[in-house]
Amino acid sequence: MGKRIRAARVGTGAVVVGTVLALGGLQGASAGTQTVEDVSVPAEVCVGGRPEGSLAGHGLPEDTPLDRTLGYVDKLAYGRHADVFTGLVVDEDGQAAEVYRIPSEAFDEDICGAAEKGVTIRLYDRDINEKDLNALSDRIADDMRRWDGTFNMRSVGLDGTGYVHIGVDDPGTAEPILREAYGEQNAKYLRIEYEPQAELQ
Repeated sequence: MGKRIRAARVGTGAVVVGTVLALGGLQGASAGTQTVEDVSVPAEVCVGGRPEGSLAGHGLPEDTPLDRTLGYVDKLAYGRHADVFTGLVVDEDGQAAEVYRIPSEAFDEDICGAAEKGVTIRLYDRDINEKDLNALSDRIADDMRRWDGTFNMRSVGLDGTGYVHIGVDDPGTAEPILREAYGEQNAKYLRIEYEPQAELQ
């Protein structure tokens, strides 16, 4: 199955589930912006030490150690650590969770201390939380038809790694316009890529 966006629970590829866009192989598109390669090395890696099944109440009895650990991570990410949580990608093949967050010793200790045996947690540094990314994504989605006649915006959503993915028909035209429209501070969170027109089934 490979890596999956936790919220979407989908395989590698481009799939929209709610406002979450799951993507494989994201690439930076503009010189001077932060690319995926710039941040592909985790700041910290920890391996679970809790006995298997010790996270009872964070999943079903038949769940795997990874599933139970993810249930606990969800609780932390949308609870007391929501101000630092950015996103999460699941690597099922590697029995790992890739957690993107604003560096926080308390959050890191909570997550690493909760992981069951056999589960790897990779922690990546970001400088924005999911709440603020969602606000930016919503703002861009509100402008979905604003650029008609110049380019077509076809999708907007979070990619799970700390970026807003924007699918368009003409990235070369769209990228400079969108980066200017949403400002220098927000531009570093944008991933603008070609997306084909959806076909009616």
